[in-house]
Amino acid sequence: MGAGTVAPPDLRGRQHPDRLFTLLGKLITVLEWLASGSYIRRPQAQPADRDLQLVVDEVRVEASDARSFRLVAANGTELPRWQPGSHLEVLLPSGRRRHYSLCGDPADRRCYRIAVRRLADGGGSQELHDSVEPGSILTVRGPRNAFPYAPPLVPTAGYLFLAGGIGITPILPMVKQAAVEGAPWQLVYTGRSQASMPFLDELSELDADRVQIRPYDEHGFPSGAQLLEQAPAGATVYCCGPAPMIASVREAFPASAATALQFERFTAPPVIDGEPFEIALQRSKRVLTVPADVSALEIIRQAVPGVPYSCQQGFCGTCRTRVLSGEVDHRDRVLTDQERADSMTICVSRSRGGRIAVDL
Repeated sequence: MGAGTVAPPDLRGRQHPDRLFTLLGKLITVLEWLASGSYIRRPQAQPADRDLQLVVDEVRVEASDARSFRLVAANGTELPRWQPGSHLEVLLPSGRRRHYSLCGDPADRRCYRIAVRRLADGGGSQELHDSVEPGSILTVRGPRNAFPYAPPLVPTAGYLFLAGGIGITPILPMVKQAAVEGAPWQLVYTGRSQASMPFLDELSELDADRVQIRPYDEHGFPSGAQLLEQAPAGATVYCCGPAPMIASVREAFPASAATALQFERFTAPPVIDGEPFEIALQRSKRVLTVPADVSALEIIRQAVPGVPYSCQQGFCGTCRTRVLSGEVDHRDRVLTDQERADSMTICVSRSRGGRIAVDL
């Protein structure tokens, strides 16, 4: 209504509305408001912060070229729970991202423990050994578990744990949990020499009849069939170690008495059923040829050394790269279908044929 006009009368010709009906209308409005709960102040949802700032509480020499790092919260609060087989994504001071298995006690919520072997060509391991000391601050993400140990719902015939070198890190908590549960288990632990094999002191506290220590300099490099000899019929096998060890175990597994095999590798997996293709780096204005048995990441790093990467196995997403054209053979375990529409993980994914162009 415009200014200076007069309200029309109601249906009974009254110029002003009935006061009783006005009060009833207001009462109904108040009752509806109370019923809706709108008067309750609810806190606004805060975005989840997956990053943890942890302090290096202790650094220990565990073997000739391996150290463990004990990480705690600066304010002493409890850390997120984890299960044997879990790992942390660690952001190093240089900006490198690396994944390291948790090898401490899952029941101890006050700290995390990781162990790292120094590698001659491992920038991340060298940085941890040379630059990280008690009091250093590390940013971590996780824990995440791509190698879970969990007793099956149906009782198993037993567990056979196979560890090679630093591959003992995810296996150690599994062995200890199996021992606590009273489950039947055996461990075969290999390495170059006893001096190079971490956590032998902790393993010595377990049942000696269940633990075999097989350094190569004393027993030679075992075949997969030899490693699987300890598996009882129907056993579940957990294996972590160098690529040749895993390959040998996988090849021999069908002929073994075990019925299930879980394995985790610390290095990039071999390329299976690959085809050569070209990858065009749009910003670098280069076209590279990726051989059938080599990852795109490996070839790209020769041209762009600073390209970010971490797991090299397609589960962390660090090397996710925008795809500008071409059809991708997605082999990762991290991207959603929506993300795969315009992205790829260059550590494992490839072209379906011909050429793809990426934003690098």
